[in-house]
Amino acid sequence: MSRHNDWENEMSPNSKQHRNNHKRRKINADQAHSNSESSEFIKSLESSKGTGWMAEKRYNKMFKEIEDGLSGVMGDGPFDWVDRRVFDAVFDRLTLMSLYKLMKLGTLDTLDFPIARGKEAHVFHGTGENGPVAVKIFHTSNAVFKNLIQYIEGDPRFGGLKRRHRDLVDIWVRKEFRNLSRLEKWGLGVPKPIAVHKNVLVMEYLGTSNAPSPRLRDVHIEDTEAVYDELLEFLAVTWQKAKMVHGDFSPYNILWHIDRPVVIDVGQAVVQSHPKSQEFLVRDVTRLVEWANKGGLDIDLAEAMYDVLNMDLSQINMQEEE
Repeated sequence: MSRHNDWENEMSPNSKQHRNNHKRRKINADQAHSNSESSEFIKSLESSKGTGWMAEKRYNKMFKEIEDGLSGVMGDGPFDWVDRRVFDAVFDRLTLMSLYKLMKLGTLDTLDFPIARGKEAHVFHGTGENGPVAVKIFHTSNAVFKNLIQYIEGDPRFGGLKRRHRDLVDIWVRKEFRNLSRLEKWGLGVPKPIAVHKNVLVMEYLGTSNAPSPRLRDVHIEDTEAVYDELLEFLAVTWQKAKMVHGDFSPYNILWHIDRPVVIDVGQAVVQSHPKSQEFLVRDVTRLVEWANKGGLDIDLAEAMYDVLNMDLSQINMQEEE
């Protein structure tokens, strides 16, 4: 051992450098190519408008740590979707920091491919510690949430409301998480909420390995009456038991999953004490009646409203204390 140490000590700096260079040349060619691609992508981010922060050492390091997990939405995976413009809009610094936190906690491993996009958010298929998840990333770079403030003001769960855009986004995301939790505890058909951090919401994924479950508006329903009855009970339990109202109840916000309706997009749902809760309830029931009428059912609004307000729900109990 001592002779080996002596030999190491006697090596010239140039000899040591030659040996290190020889080791580096043995790096797998595929890995070298991957490293090159990553470097080019990061360089392009650094030169892009609004993403100069990537040049900072701490953020560059953070991005490299989670880069593999984002391969599905960076064009490196099988679903080449996110172009530079969309990446800049959706995956800004604060969003990447939120994803970094969720990945470090083990809640999220990868973002795989997009499943929905809208004014307020993009939704991605992801993989978590227990399998597939839906990752809803709310936009932080536009003012769309200012139009939704009517659903936040008046909700006693979110006092001290600030009107800065970023604050509204964070409140909205926490609101959707809490609404999902509250509805799920009453046994209602909504995606199971898993985690939330800043503008990123992780919840149960509804769909196959290749595509999300379709919206109710996009499927043909054989038994319209049975689905109507189930959705009417959803509204009744939400109002009578959960003391809430969805606020945007339509076939666009209901998925058809394993031959049953599952209600999504509950961020705008408000509690009964909200000053517009009754107005929102009438609107929700109206939309359900309109869907039923299009499906051939002869139902009027007054009848449906009576059922929502007076339906016998004595058999419905909270599954877990809130």
